[in-house]
Amino acid sequence: MSRFNNLHPDQKTSSIPLAGSLLLVFVCFLWGGNMVSIKIGNRGIPPCLAAAVRSGIAAFLLWIYAGVKGKPIFMERRDLWHGVAIGILFGLDFLFLYWGSTFTQASRAVIFLFTHPFWVAIGAHFLIPSDRLTLSKGTGLVLAFCGLVLVFSSRPSTLGPLYWVGDVMEVAAAFFWAATTLYIKKILETRKISHYQTFFAQLLYSIPVLAIASLLLERGRPLLLTFPVAVAFFYQCFVVAFFSYLLWYWMIHTYPVSRLAAFTFLTPLFGVILSGVVLNEGIPLLLWGGLILVVAGIYLVNLPARSQRTLR
Repeated sequence: MSRFNNLHPDQKTSSIPLAGSLLLVFVCFLWGGNMVSIKIGNRGIPPCLAAAVRSGIAAFLLWIYAGVKGKPIFMERRDLWHGVAIGILFGLDFLFLYWGSTFTQASRAVIFLFTHPFWVAIGAHFLIPSDRLTLSKGTGLVLAFCGLVLVFSSRPSTLGPLYWVGDVMEVAAAFFWAATTLYIKKILETRKISHYQTFFAQLLYSIPVLAIASLLLERGRPLLLTFPVAVAFFYQCFVVAFFSYLLWYWMIHTYPVSRLAAFTFLTPLFGVILSGVVLNEGIPLLLWGGLILVVAGIYLVNLPARSQRTLR
């Protein structure tokens, strides 16, 4: 799952070659498997605790990597409160993401989570003058809304009685993810802050939020570190939160962000397929229909604006 659609790197080429496209598909595949790994990890590690430890490990790995690259990761003192705000929003995002996954299926959760681009598009229209809604974005929002209605309507027999709580939590996670993205976009208009610094702030300052949530909500819950749980947690920390993001860093400094973002529709598609294959989740026809509408909406929302008419 990407957290860097807010970046504005210097792009070196206007198109993505075949090798780069295949690598990007691979990254989306890794992100699609993240929700599956969270569901497996929840079987032995309390979700809020897992999210807190994941942030801690990823922050430590980023600190080492940035040190090797000679990149500063701490914000200047005058920007510290921005870092704290980013971390709180990011912490709430992952609180609802991990906690919500205990109530609903991974196939549903990944679709609801990836409503993120639509919340960003709506918020940017009002908060960022240079990023207004276009006809394609508006069409994408309509398609996505119809898709969410279909997903909410799909109810396989394997769903628990409180599945709707998890669904709502995943939508809340998408909302806070979007709020994080918009906040970073806004401060980048007046501050020179690198993606290393914003990402490190998200990880570091989210730890107290997630740790407090774990103490309040998960006290007394035991740890059951089976082999599948350990592998799933390793995947979350090292494969997704570190390795896949390093690949994403390289790509956003090589290819146009707008072209990269259009590929994100693949992530919920891979997520649903992997949920069915790995977790053996029932995927009814309505959910497939909702998925198709949502991924089409993601694609349209992320298309370059070019000369499209702005919506008033």
